[in-house]
Amino acid sequence: MNCIHENAFASDCGGTAVASRNALRATLVTARRRRREKEKRYLKILNAAARLFCDYGYPTTKIQDIAQTAEVAVGTVYLHFRNKEDLLLHLLDKVSFDLRSYMGKAFGSGKDPVDGFENVGRAFSKDFWRRYRPGIIILFRESVGVSQEVEARRRAILERLDEDSEAALLEVMRGYGVEDRAAAGTISMAVAGMFERLAYRYVIWEDRSEEVEAVARDVMGFVMGGLMSVLKGLAEAKAAGRGA
Repeated sequence: MNCIHENAFASDCGGTAVASRNALRATLVTARRRRREKEKRYLKILNAAARLFCDYGYPTTKIQDIAQTAEVAVGTVYLHFRNKEDLLLHLLDKVSFDLRSYMGKAFGSGKDPVDGFENVGRAFSKDFWRRYRPGIIILFRESVGVSQEVEARRRAILERLDEDSEAALLEVMRGYGVEDRAAAGTISMAVAGMFERLAYRYVIWEDRSEEVEAVARDVMGFVMGGLMSVLKGLAEAKAAGRGA
């Protein structure tokens, strides 16, 4: 009789354990689905804001406009962002991540640092300007002068891009047996200046996207020619120093 009761108890416990595991699994599936839906709404709102800021300007765009374009309630926007400026800060972070990932992938795909740097140049002369036009406009136009916090974020992004460029140039130099941080910094600033000029002239002031790729190709050819000249000079100076 006791054995019968014990078997029944074990059966009940086993059934309860299975039910608990199934309930936990269902809860996890639901939680993952909600996270995906939340992420999808977040990106939908960001993309809607980017389009509106580019087309109509940050100052004139209202949260209601963003909600309508994203096809969400105004309250949903405020679930993700404190206000319009907070939304702009998130957009700047996304622009930074996208730009650095794009250039990092291009550089990393080279068979060596020089080829990687040339890959970045080739990437700039292809679909870069069309793909990242909203981000470029937000970084160089719509976020300028909004607030001290936004300006600090812009500065941090531009400094990180400079640091990435300088680090890539130093890798190229090491491949030639030289390393000159000052020269790498100077070249990096020159490249950044040309990039910014292209952005203003062909993307921000006027939409001349159909021309910018050819111009970018010429600019990067000029950059690579100058870089090779600098590397040759540094290598010769180093060799002369050893000979002395």
